[in-house]
Amino acid sequence: MGKNKLKKFAEMETLPCVHQYPFADLKATGTCPLRGRWNEDVFHNSAPITLELGCGKGEYAVGMGRTYPHRNFIGIDIKGARMWTGARQVCDEGLSNVAFLRTSIHLLPHFFAPGEVSEIWITFPDPQMKKVNKRLTGTHFLEIYRQVLAPGGIIHLKTDSPFLYAYTTGMISHNSLPLIAATDDLYHSP
Repeated sequence: MGKNKLKKFAEMETLPCVHQYPFADLKATGTCPLRGRWNEDVFHNSAPITLELGCGKGEYAVGMGRTYPHRNFIGIDIKGARMWTGARQVCDEGLSNVAFLRTSIHLLPHFFAPGEVSEIWITFPDPQMKKVNKRLTGTHFLEIYRQVLAPGGIIHLKTDSPFLYAYTTGMISHNSLPLIAATDDLYHSP
């Protein structure tokens, strides 16, 4: 086990910005008690909610929370030891608009009510070149996102994988989704 991993797991249990629900509890009740209540019970406001899927250490969620204090951000990842870094920053800086949820992305509808989420960010995911069912921009995941996104909700993808970019562009077309903007060369385009 990695250095200080057990210590991080223990601390994650005490951080108020971190939400973890054992699968057994979720299976027994069918939903998380925060489903449909994130704004009321966690953020204590009515600001739009943005999810960062596969947030890793949470740098993006924390950075967005600092930059956009009028929005709420939830970093989601299955790996708790990774999220510890961002969760510590949120607590240390007193950011009240950033939280973390440790769960599988497959389970989003158990944690969020229909229309509860305004935006989803998928930042530099593993392209999963050999495992199509694990690609976060595949049809299966797009259906999951539809279940929680508000009407007109937006999915943002940032990738440095030409393969995933091409695949996602194809999925957008195949699923008849509106494309707001796209570039295959972010740093050299307007």
